[in-house]
Order: sequence, then structure tokens, then C-alpha cells
Amino acid sequence: MVVDELSDSEIDNIFHALADATRRDIFKQAMSREQSVSELARRYAMSFAAVQKHVAVLERAMLITKEKRGREQIVHSNPELLRRATELLDAYQDIWRGRTERIEEILFEPEREVES
Repeated sequence: MVVDELSDSEIDNIFHALADATRRDIFKQAMSREQSVSELARRYAMSFAAVQKHVAVLERAMLITKEKRGREQIVHSNPELLRRATELLDAYQDIWRGRTERIEEILFEPEREVES
């Protein structure tokens, strides 16, 4: 597979992190610009602690990193990891397209006469 440098555990963490709408939005916000966890938390109708937990899941998946600046934790995105995950999905898509093409070939090949 194309993305053989990602372990199964890393892949699981990435897709688990991106399975939640809030985490996808936090990642999107971090991709647009670096910002503090406090700044991110103001965007959501949930506690600061809940946002911190979402950030921790994204950090564990290596989709974001945090950098301490004074009293704040600044969140940065890791678009390279998202690119690698996209390559993995593209590889799966290629597999399924190949299977679909083989099925079409089988369905539309001329019938062969069976010799007795």
C-alpha cells in the first residue's frame, strides 16, 4: 500500500480523531491559522475541558501539535499527516475501482461456449 509508513495504530487514531464533527472543525480552524486552545474553546458551546479533550485526541493522532507560549497553548495543524491519510484513502479507492472494472469485464465479456 502507498502509505506503508503509517502503522495500523496511527491510522486508527487519525480516523478516530476525524470521526467527530467538533474535532474536524477544530482541525479545520487550526489549518486556517494557529490559535490558542482558549481561542478555540470560545467557538464551541461546551466547556473548556471538553474542548481540551478534543484537542488531546487530535494531538494523540498527530493531526495537531501544541506549543507553549507564555500562559497559552498554541495549536498548530499537521497538514502532512492529513495528506498521508488522503493517500491511504486514494489507495483504497484504487483497489475498489480495480475490482469494479474487473466485475464489469466479467459481466460484459462474450459468453463462451462450453465444450462437452
